[in-house]
Amino acid sequence: MWIVRLAIRRPYTFLVMAILIAILGTVATLEMPTDIFPYINIPVVSVVWTYNGLSPDEMEKRVVTVTERAMTTTVNDIEHIKSQSYNGVAVIKVFFHPNVSVDLALSQITAIVQTILRVLPPGIYPPNILKYDASSVPILQMGLSSKSLSEQELYDLGRNFIRTQLATVQGWALPLPYGAKTPQVMVDIDPARMYAKQLSATDISNALNLQNLILPAGTAKVGKREYLVRVNSSPELVTAMNDLPIKTVNGATVYMKDVAHVRLGYAVQTNIVRTNGSRGALLTVLKNGKASTLSIIKEVKSALPGILAGLPPELNVKPLFDQSVFVRASIEGVIREAAIWCAPVIGDLSEREPQ
Repeated sequence: MWIVRLAIRRPYTFLVMAILIAILGTVATLEMPTDIFPYINIPVVSVVWTYNGLSPDEMEKRVVTVTERAMTTTVNDIEHIKSQSYNGVAVIKVFFHPNVSVDLALSQITAIVQTILRVLPPGIYPPNILKYDASSVPILQMGLSSKSLSEQELYDLGRNFIRTQLATVQGWALPLPYGAKTPQVMVDIDPARMYAKQLSATDISNALNLQNLILPAGTAKVGKREYLVRVNSSPELVTAMNDLPIKTVNGATVYMKDVAHVRLGYAVQTNIVRTNGSRGALLTVLKNGKASTLSIIKEVKSALPGILAGLPPELNVKPLFDQSVFVRASIEGVIREAAIWCAPVIGDLSEREPQ
C-alpha cells in the first residue's frame, strides 16, 4: 500500500504526526465541554408579553395578533410562529430557518416591538425577548429553607444576595427564585370609609403616585458654590405613607390612614416550594449553550461557602438536584466500556508469537 511505503520512507514525519495527534487529542479532551447530550443550536426567539388583568382572549386579540403581523413584515427568514395566551401573559415563539443569524433576528424583533407599543393596550411594558436554547436545561437546583426566616426573607436572600454574587460564574443562567413570596407595598382600602369621604380607588392611586417621587429641581447658586436641589417626597418608611394627604373634602383634609392602610406585604403567590414539608424557595441553575456542566457546578459549589458566610446563619441551602452526578456516571461508564473492549484485544496481541 502506498501509505505504508510512504511511512517507511518518511518515518520521522509520521512519528512527529503521531506525537502531534496525541498532544492535540489530549488537550482537546481536557478542554472540551463535558456533558451527556451534545450542543443543539435551534434558531428560536421567544417574546413574552405581560399585562396583568387582561384575559387570554384579549391578550390574543390585542397583543399577540398585532405583534405577529408586525414581525412578519419586518423580521427576515421566519419559518413559522407559535403563540400561547394566558391570563395576563402571552408567549410568542418565532422559529427561523437554519443557518440564520440569531443576533440579527433578536435586534429586528426588539426594534419592531418597541415601535408597536403605541398601538397596544395603554401602560403595557416592553416584552422580554429571549433566545431559546435546547441545551439550556436545569443542572443544579438548590432549596432555601429556614426555621425562623419568613418566605419573604428567603426570596429576598435568594434574589438579591445569592443570585447576584453567583453572577461571576461563566456559562450559567439563574432565573428568579421559585416559590416564596415577592415583597410588595400593599394598600388595603376600606370601601365604606371611601364612600363616606366621597373618594375612589383612583384618588388613592393618584395620591401615592404624585407624592412618592424623587425629582431633580435644578441647582441653587449661593455665593461661589452651586448646589444640586432635588424634590424628595419619598417616605423612608412604608408606614409613613399612611400620613399622605389624599384630598380636601368640605374643608377637611382626608389622609391615607382615614380610608386605607399601607403596609409592606407580598404579591399574590402563584407557586409554592416545600423542602421536607416546610415552605421555602428554589434556585435553579441553567446551563447556557456550550458550557460544561461539570465546570459550572464546580464553580457554583466552590463559591457558595463564601456567599453564605455573609448571610444569616439560619439560612439553609441544600442541593436538591445535581446533574453532575449523572455526567460523571456517564463518563465512568464510557471508560469502563472502553476498558472492557480493549482488554481482549490487548490479550490477543500478547499471546501471538513473533514470526
